Formats: sequence, structure tokens, C-alpha cells
Amino acid sequence: MEHSSLAGRIFRGVALTLILIFFMFPIVWIFLMSFQNNDQILRIPPRILFEPTLANYEALISGQLRTAAGNLQISFMRNLFNSVVLSSAAVLLALLLGVPAAYAFARFKFRLGESIAFTLLSFRFAPPLLVLLPLSLYYQELGLNDTYFGIVWVYQLIALPLILWIVRGYFEDISPDIEHAYRLAGHSWREAFTRIAVPLAGPGIAAAGLLSFIFCWHNFVFALILASADKQPVTVGALAFVTASGIQYGQIAAAIVLSVTPTLLLALYAQRYLVEGLSLGAVKG
Repeated sequence: MEHSSLAGRIFRGVALTLILIFFMFPIVWIFLMSFQNNDQILRIPPRILFEPTLANYEALISGQLRTAAGNLQISFMRNLFNSVVLSSAAVLLALLLGVPAAYAFARFKFRLGESIAFTLLSFRFAPPLLVLLPLSLYYQELGLNDTYFGIVWVYQLIALPLILWIVRGYFEDISPDIEHAYRLAGHSWREAFTRIAVPLAGPGIAAAGLLSFIFCWHNFVFALILASADKQPVTVGALAFVTASGIQYGQIAAAIVLSVTPTLLLALYAQRYLVEGLSLGAVKG
């Protein structure tokens, strides 16, 4: 029995190691590529041992991309700043609109409530190309084309359905009796919402906000069409590395590392809230 148990532990350990290597290898390879030039990257066969260089990161930070055709001006750091501003503002706006709406859908039953909630969720299912052309025409009429507010408004439409449906489930898991008892003590509905419901659903709200931030951060199509170069996020700014003299693989790898770092740090910081929020309500009764 002990032999079987030991063999099972060894098998699970080997299997987990192989799975970890399989999923982590692309990430590690991209990280190594960010310290190589194109000649080293395109070498056949590839080599694990190489002389590292910081030229790729220097090019991104300085905005000077050196290619065989000459020097190119890039604005990657501005694109990175745009991503932080646009995604943060969109998630904040979506939370301000989505959390009260999620509470209303969870606590109050009204006619067509489920239909309205499903319609909002359907916005998340719709392919971007379906609404891109009419949205672009409306933005031109309203003067929102190539503005931060216009991009933030589109981004919050990406985040709002996700926040609405996730947070709604957490509010439904909170017993309304707690809020009723608080209101019997003489407090208003607004106080019961802000002091009881929202703190109890805090981990779920944090998890929904983090997932929404990641979805907004990785959006590409809307910012490509609705914004100019100085307002585009990092996902669109990466197109600058496809030049007439070839694809700058080293700069692309360095850009991936820098663009992933903010969301990775945010996920690590909010890991406790993310795990608690995603598991909230998993066991009932």
C-alpha cells in the first residue's frame, strides 16, 4: 500500500512538472527573447546560452527603434500609459454603474428583469466587428472619435456585463435578512447597501474588477479604429515593431514583458481577493 502510494505521489509530481513546463515554456522563452537581438533569435538551432543585451528595453524606453532601414520613432511608453489610464477609468466607471445594477437585479424582482440582464450580458457575446462600423459613425457625429472619453466608454461596455453578472451572484448569496435587520435599526436603504451589502460582497467585486481590467487591457479592435496613435493602448502600439525592414522580434518580446507586468503585479496583489471572490458561494447551505 505504501509502495503504491509512493508511486502515485511520484507519478503526480512528474505529471505536474511536465504540465508546468508545458505551460510556462512559452512565457520563459518570450522573456529570454527580450534579451536577444534578431540574429540570436532567428539562429537555427536556437541556443539557450547567449550574451544578453538590454538594447530592446532601451529602445522601448527611449522611443528610438533601430532597424536596418534606419531609426524609427516609437511611443511605446505612452501607449503603456494609455493602457493604464483607459483600463483603470473604464473599470472604475463600470463598477460605479454595475455594482448598484447588480444589487438591484439580485434584490428586486421586476418585469422583464431577467430579459434586461441577459440583454446586457449579450453585449459581451457580440463580436466587435458587428458594432464597430455603426459605433464609428456615431462617434464621428457626436465628436467622440479619437478621444479618451470615447475609448473609456467603449471599454466600460466591455467590463460592465462581466461585472454585472459576476457581482449579481455574490449579492444573491448574501442573506437579505442581514440588511433587513440593519434597516430595522433605523438606517436607510443607501446605508444598508454601502455598509452591509458592498463590504460583504467586496471579494467578489474585487475579482470582477480584476477580470474586467484584464479584458479591457487586452482589447485591440476598438482602440485601433477609434483612436489615433497618441491615444492608442499598448496592444495597438505593438504594431510599430512590424517595420519595412522586417519584424523586430526582440522589441516585441520586450514589449510583451513590459505590457504583461502591470496586470501580473495587479493579479499578485489582489490574489487573495481573487481566490476568495471566485470561491464565494461555492458551498451553500
